[in-house]
Amino acid sequence: RNMSSAGPEGRKKMRECDGLIDSLVYYIQGTIADHKPNDKATENCVCILHNLSYQLELELPDRYAQSIYMQRRNISTNDKTPGCFGTRSRKVKEKQQDTPLPEEKSGPRGVESLWHSTLIRIYLSLIAKSTRNYTQEASLGALQNLTAGTGPMPFAVAQTVVRKANGLPSIRNMLHVSSPAVRKTAVSLLRNLSRNTSLQSDIAREVLPDLVSILPDSVPESDIAYETTASICYTLYNLTQSSSHNARLLLNTDGLPKIITISMNDSNTFSKASRAASLLLYSLWSHTDLHSAYRK
Repeated sequence: RNMSSAGPEGRKKMRECDGLIDSLVYYIQGTIADHKPNDKATENCVCILHNLSYQLELELPDRYAQSIYMQRRNISTNDKTPGCFGTRSRKVKEKQQDTPLPEEKSGPRGVESLWHSTLIRIYLSLIAKSTRNYTQEASLGALQNLTAGTGPMPFAVAQTVVRKANGLPSIRNMLHVSSPAVRKTAVSLLRNLSRNTSLQSDIAREVLPDLVSILPDSVPESDIAYETTASICYTLYNLTQSSSHNARLLLNTDGLPKIITISMNDSNTFSKASRAASLLLYSLWSHTDLHSAYRK
Protein backbone atom coordinates (compact mmCIF):
# COMPACT_ATOMS: atom_id res chain seq x y z
CA ARG A 1 0.00 0.00 0.00
CA ASN A 2 2.84 2.40 0.83
CA MET A 3 4.78 1.45 -2.30
CA SER A 4 1.75 1.99 -4.53
CA SER A 5 1.81 5.70 -3.66
CA ALA A 6 5.49 6.09 -4.60
CA GLY A 7 4.88 7.89 -7.91
CA PRO A 8 4.69 7.02 -11.63
CA GLU A 9 7.61 4.59 -11.70
CA GLY A 10 6.32 2.71 -8.68
CA ARG A 11 2.85 2.44 -10.21
CA LYS A 12 4.33 1.25 -13.50
CA LYS A 13 6.37 -1.52 -11.82
CA MET A 14 3.42 -2.70 -9.74
CA ARG A 15 1.02 -2.72 -12.70
CA GLU A 16 3.53 -4.83 -14.64
CA CYS A 17 4.11 -7.28 -11.78
CA ASP A 18 2.68 -10.60 -12.96
CA GLY A 19 -0.32 -11.69 -10.89
CA LEU A 20 -0.29 -8.80 -8.41
CA ILE A 21 -3.46 -7.00 -9.53
CA ASP A 22 -5.23 -10.34 -10.14
CA SER A 23 -4.39 -11.43 -6.58
CA LEU A 24 -5.70 -8.19 -5.06
CA VAL A 25 -8.98 -8.48 -6.99
CA TYR A 26 -9.28 -12.17 -6.08
CA TYR A 27 -8.79 -11.42 -2.38
CA ILE A 28 -11.46 -8.68 -2.34
CA GLN A 29 -13.92 -10.90 -4.22
CA GLY A 30 -13.42 -13.50 -1.49
CA THR A 31 -14.08 -11.15 1.41
CA ILE A 32 -17.20 -9.76 -0.29
CA ALA A 33 -18.45 -13.32 -0.88
CA ASP A 34 -17.77 -14.11 2.79
CA HIS A 35 -19.65 -10.96 3.87
CA LYS A 36 -16.52 -9.42 5.41
CA PRO A 37 -16.27 -6.03 3.66
CA ASN A 38 -14.70 -4.41 6.74
CA ASP A 39 -11.67 -6.67 6.72
CA LYS A 40 -8.44 -4.63 7.20
CA ALA A 41 -6.62 -6.44 4.39
CA THR A 42 -9.51 -5.60 2.04
CA GLU A 43 -8.96 -1.95 2.91
CA ASN A 44 -5.27 -2.33 2.03
CA CYS A 45 -6.08 -4.08 -1.28
CA VAL A 46 -8.57 -1.40 -2.32
CA CYS A 47 -6.14 1.39 -1.39
CA ILE A 48 -3.48 -0.24 -3.59
CA LEU A 49 -5.90 -0.53 -6.52
CA HIS A 50 -6.97 3.07 -5.92
CA ASN A 51 -3.35 4.21 -6.22
CA LEU A 52 -2.69 2.02 -9.27
CA SER A 53 -5.70 3.55 -11.05
CA TYR A 54 -4.28 7.07 -10.63
CA GLN A 55 -3.35 8.69 -13.99
CA LEU A 56 -4.15 5.30 -15.59
CA GLU A 57 -5.34 6.70 -18.91
CA LEU A 58 -2.14 8.72 -19.33
CA GLU A 59 0.21 5.98 -18.13
CA LEU A 60 -1.24 2.99 -20.01
CA PRO A 61 1.30 0.90 -21.94
CA ASP A 62 1.05 1.42 -25.71
CA ARG A 63 -0.38 -2.04 -26.41
CA TYR A 64 -3.45 -1.28 -24.26
CA ALA A 65 -3.81 2.33 -25.31
CA GLN A 66 -3.83 1.35 -29.00
CA SER A 67 -6.56 -1.28 -28.58
CA ILE A 68 -8.76 1.01 -26.48
CA TYR A 69 -8.33 4.05 -28.67
CA MET A 70 -8.34 2.30 -32.06
CA GLN A 71 -12.03 3.05 -32.62
CA ARG A 72 -11.43 6.74 -31.96
CA ARG A 73 -9.17 7.30 -34.93
CA ASN A 74 -12.04 8.57 -37.07
CA ILE A 75 -12.05 11.79 -35.02
CA SER A 76 -10.54 14.43 -37.25
CA THR A 77 -7.73 16.48 -35.76
CA ASN A 78 -9.08 19.42 -37.76
CA ASP A 79 -11.97 19.70 -35.30
CA LYS A 80 -9.61 20.66 -32.50
CA THR A 81 -9.51 24.33 -31.60
CA PRO A 82 -7.47 26.07 -28.88
CA GLY A 83 -9.42 26.85 -25.72
CA CYS A 84 -9.12 27.46 -21.99
CA PHE A 85 -8.62 23.76 -21.28
CA GLY A 86 -6.29 22.79 -24.12
CA THR A 87 -7.17 21.72 -27.63
CA ARG A 88 -10.24 19.57 -27.08
CA SER A 89 -13.33 21.30 -28.45
CA ARG A 90 -16.91 20.50 -27.48
CA LYS A 91 -17.39 19.11 -30.99
CA VAL A 92 -14.59 16.61 -30.46
CA LYS A 93 -16.02 15.56 -27.09
CA GLU A 94 -19.45 15.03 -28.63
CA LYS A 95 -17.91 12.90 -31.39
CA GLN A 96 -16.08 10.86 -28.77
CA GLN A 97 -19.32 10.18 -26.95
CA ASP A 98 -21.00 9.12 -30.18
CA THR A 99 -18.30 6.56 -30.93
CA PRO A 100 -18.91 2.92 -29.87
CA LEU A 101 -17.30 1.95 -26.59
CA PRO A 102 -14.33 -0.42 -26.63
CA GLU A 103 -15.28 -4.07 -26.23
CA GLU A 104 -14.60 -5.58 -22.84
CA LYS A 105 -12.62 -8.78 -22.38
CA SER A 106 -14.50 -11.56 -20.59
CA GLY A 107 -11.40 -12.68 -18.69
CA PRO A 108 -9.26 -9.61 -17.91
CA ARG A 109 -5.74 -10.08 -16.60
CA GLY A 110 -3.37 -7.72 -14.86
CA VAL A 111 -3.72 -4.05 -15.74
CA GLU A 112 -6.80 -4.80 -17.89
CA SER A 113 -8.69 -5.50 -14.66
CA LEU A 114 -8.26 -1.93 -13.43
CA TRP A 115 -10.94 -0.50 -15.76
CA HIS A 116 -13.02 -3.68 -16.19
CA SER A 117 -16.69 -3.72 -15.15
CA THR A 118 -15.98 -6.57 -12.71
CA LEU A 119 -13.77 -4.32 -10.58
CA ILE A 120 -16.13 -1.36 -10.99
CA ARG A 121 -18.92 -3.50 -9.53
CA ILE A 122 -16.60 -4.56 -6.70
CA TYR A 123 -15.94 -0.91 -5.81
CA LEU A 124 -19.67 -0.16 -5.83
CA SER A 125 -20.33 -3.23 -3.67
CA LEU A 126 -17.76 -2.07 -1.11
CA ILE A 127 -19.20 1.45 -1.13
CA ALA A 128 -22.60 -0.05 -0.33
CA LYS A 129 -21.55 -2.71 2.17
CA SER A 130 -18.42 -1.54 3.97
CA THR A 131 -18.63 0.74 7.00
CA ARG A 132 -14.88 1.33 6.99
CA ASN A 133 -14.22 4.95 5.93
CA TYR A 134 -10.85 4.24 4.29
CA THR A 135 -12.38 1.41 2.23
CA GLN A 136 -15.29 3.63 1.16
CA GLU A 137 -12.97 6.53 0.31
CA ALA A 138 -10.55 4.33 -1.66
CA SER A 139 -13.39 2.70 -3.63
CA LEU A 140 -14.88 6.09 -4.49
CA GLY A 141 -11.39 7.42 -5.24
CA ALA A 142 -10.61 4.58 -7.65
CA LEU A 143 -13.81 5.34 -9.58
CA GLN A 144 -12.93 9.03 -9.46
CA ASN A 145 -9.52 8.25 -10.99
CA LEU A 146 -11.04 6.07 -13.71
CA THR A 147 -13.58 8.76 -14.73
CA ALA A 148 -11.14 11.68 -14.62
CA GLY A 149 -10.16 11.93 -18.31
CA THR A 150 -12.00 12.69 -21.54
CA GLY A 151 -11.16 9.55 -23.55
CA PRO A 152 -13.09 6.35 -24.16
CA MET A 153 -11.97 4.63 -20.93
CA PRO A 154 -13.42 7.29 -18.56
CA PHE A 155 -16.53 7.48 -20.73
CA ALA A 156 -17.02 3.70 -20.61
CA VAL A 157 -16.44 3.56 -16.84
CA ALA A 158 -18.97 6.37 -16.29
CA GLN A 159 -21.56 4.50 -18.38
CA THR A 160 -20.94 1.33 -16.35
CA VAL A 161 -21.21 3.12 -12.99
CA VAL A 162 -24.46 4.92 -13.81
CA ARG A 163 -26.29 2.72 -16.29
CA LYS A 164 -24.99 -0.86 -16.17
CA ALA A 165 -24.21 -1.21 -12.45
CA ASN A 166 -26.79 1.26 -11.07
CA GLY A 167 -24.16 2.81 -8.82
CA LEU A 168 -25.76 6.21 -8.14
CA PRO A 169 -27.83 5.14 -5.08
CA SER A 170 -24.70 3.87 -3.30
CA ILE A 171 -22.73 7.00 -4.22
CA ARG A 172 -25.64 9.20 -3.09
CA ASN A 173 -25.59 7.55 0.34
CA MET A 174 -21.93 8.55 0.72
CA LEU A 175 -22.95 12.22 0.51
CA HIS A 176 -24.51 11.87 3.96
CA VAL A 177 -21.85 9.97 5.92
CA SER A 178 -20.04 11.63 8.81
CA SER A 179 -16.57 11.46 7.25
CA PRO A 180 -15.70 14.73 5.40
CA ALA A 181 -13.06 12.91 3.29
CA VAL A 182 -15.58 10.32 2.07
CA ARG A 183 -18.13 13.04 1.24
CA LYS A 184 -15.50 15.05 -0.64
CA THR A 185 -14.45 12.03 -2.74
CA ALA A 186 -18.08 11.11 -3.49
CA VAL A 187 -18.74 14.65 -4.74
CA SER A 188 -15.54 14.62 -6.83
CA LEU A 189 -16.68 11.36 -8.46
CA LEU A 190 -20.11 12.85 -9.21
CA ARG A 191 -18.41 15.91 -10.70
CA ASN A 192 -16.52 13.62 -13.11
CA LEU A 193 -19.66 11.67 -13.97
CA SER A 194 -21.65 14.87 -14.54
CA ARG A 195 -19.33 15.90 -17.39
CA ASN A 196 -20.82 13.04 -19.41
CA THR A 197 -23.75 14.71 -21.20
CA SER A 198 -25.60 11.47 -21.88
CA LEU A 199 -25.79 10.74 -18.13
CA GLN A 200 -26.75 14.17 -16.82
CA SER A 201 -30.50 13.59 -16.65
CA ASP A 202 -29.98 10.34 -14.68
CA ILE A 203 -27.53 12.01 -12.29
CA ALA A 204 -29.76 15.06 -11.75
CA ARG A 205 -32.81 12.93 -11.03
CA GLU A 206 -30.92 10.70 -8.59
CA VAL A 207 -28.59 13.06 -6.70
CA LEU A 208 -29.23 16.76 -7.46
CA PRO A 209 -31.50 17.30 -4.41
CA ASP A 210 -28.91 15.56 -2.20
CA LEU A 211 -26.12 17.78 -3.53
CA VAL A 212 -28.19 20.87 -2.75
CA SER A 213 -29.01 19.56 0.72
CA ILE A 214 -25.33 19.26 1.71
CA LEU A 215 -24.42 22.74 0.46
CA PRO A 216 -23.56 24.89 3.51
CA ASP A 217 -25.87 27.75 4.57
CA SER A 218 -22.83 29.77 5.60
CA VAL A 219 -19.05 29.73 5.12
CA PRO A 220 -17.73 26.25 6.10
CA GLU A 221 -14.99 25.89 8.67
CA SER A 222 -12.37 23.67 7.04
CA ASP A 223 -10.31 23.40 3.86
CA ILE A 224 -11.90 20.08 2.94
CA ALA A 225 -15.35 21.66 3.27
CA TYR A 226 -14.29 24.53 0.97
CA GLU A 227 -13.16 22.05 -1.68
CA THR A 228 -16.32 19.96 -1.32
CA THR A 229 -18.49 23.07 -1.67
CA ALA A 230 -16.64 24.13 -4.84
CA SER A 231 -16.99 20.61 -6.31
CA ILE A 232 -20.73 20.59 -5.59
CA CYS A 233 -21.16 23.92 -7.38
CA TYR A 234 -19.20 22.70 -10.42
CA THR A 235 -21.26 19.49 -10.49
CA LEU A 236 -24.50 21.49 -10.36
CA TYR A 237 -23.08 23.73 -13.10
CA ASN A 238 -22.52 20.67 -15.34
CA LEU A 239 -26.02 19.37 -14.64
CA THR A 240 -27.86 22.66 -15.22
CA GLN A 241 -25.79 24.32 -17.94
CA SER A 242 -27.76 22.77 -20.81
CA SER A 243 -30.94 21.77 -18.99
CA SER A 244 -33.67 24.17 -17.96
CA HIS A 245 -35.44 21.20 -16.35
CA ASN A 246 -32.46 20.52 -14.06
CA ALA A 247 -32.13 24.23 -13.27
CA ARG A 248 -35.78 24.27 -12.18
CA LEU A 249 -35.14 21.19 -10.04
CA LEU A 250 -32.31 23.08 -8.31
CA LEU A 251 -34.65 26.03 -7.77
CA ASN A 252 -37.41 23.82 -6.37
CA THR A 253 -35.01 22.25 -3.85
CA ASP A 254 -34.21 25.72 -2.42
CA GLY A 255 -30.66 25.74 -3.71
CA LEU A 256 -30.62 29.33 -4.92
CA PRO A 257 -30.29 31.13 -1.54
CA LYS A 258 -27.38 28.87 -0.57
CA ILE A 259 -25.59 29.44 -3.87
CA ILE A 260 -26.06 33.23 -3.61
CA THR A 261 -24.63 33.20 -0.05
CA ILE A 262 -21.59 31.17 -1.19
CA SER A 263 -21.00 33.41 -4.21
CA MET A 264 -21.01 36.59 -2.09
CA ASN A 265 -18.22 35.47 0.22
CA ASP A 266 -14.96 36.86 -1.13
CA SER A 267 -12.52 35.67 1.56
CA ASN A 268 -9.27 34.30 0.13
CA THR A 269 -9.68 30.88 1.71
CA PHE A 270 -13.18 30.47 0.29
CA SER A 271 -12.56 32.09 -3.11
CA LYS A 272 -12.55 28.82 -5.09
CA ALA A 273 -16.04 27.93 -3.85
CA SER A 274 -17.21 31.53 -4.34
CA ARG A 275 -16.03 31.52 -7.96
CA ALA A 276 -17.72 28.17 -8.60
CA ALA A 277 -21.00 29.46 -7.13
CA SER A 278 -20.78 32.65 -9.23
CA LEU A 279 -20.24 30.59 -12.39
CA LEU A 280 -23.25 28.46 -11.46
CA LEU A 281 -25.42 31.58 -10.94
CA TYR A 282 -24.32 32.95 -14.30
CA SER A 283 -25.28 29.64 -15.94
CA LEU A 284 -28.65 29.51 -14.16
CA TRP A 285 -29.48 33.03 -15.37
CA SER A 286 -28.93 31.91 -18.97
CA HIS A 287 -32.22 29.98 -18.74
CA THR A 288 -34.46 32.93 -19.62
CA ASP A 289 -37.63 30.89 -19.16
CA LEU A 290 -36.85 30.74 -15.43
CA HIS A 291 -36.27 34.48 -14.83
CA SER A 292 -39.71 35.10 -13.33
CA ALA A 293 -39.30 32.09 -11.04
CA TYR A 294 -35.88 33.36 -9.95
CA ARG A 295 -37.28 36.79 -9.14
CA LYS A 296 -39.98 35.25 -6.96
